[in-house]
Amino acid sequence: MEVLKYILIAMYVIVCLVLIFLVTKQSKEDGGASGTVMGAAASNFYEKNKGKTREGKMKKATIILAVVFAVLTLTLGIVYIV
Repeated sequence: MEVLKYILIAMYVIVCLVLIFLVTKQSKEDGGASGTVMGAAASNFYEKNKGKTREGKMKKATIILAVVFAVLTLTLGIVYIV
């Protein structure tokens, strides 16, 4: 059981560091006041293919790592209670 704890902690630390890196590298998405005044063009080519860009892939990876982070947090909590 001790080996499992150490493996989970190592994975947790790696996920935390990668998640911190990804979040800090992402840019802010909102258009701000200019997007409200000018109207956000949701039907342009970039908006339709946003998931295939570097930013889209980083956003998807961030979401996946956030879910992994939450699962590891719950798992570590259960392992340390038992």
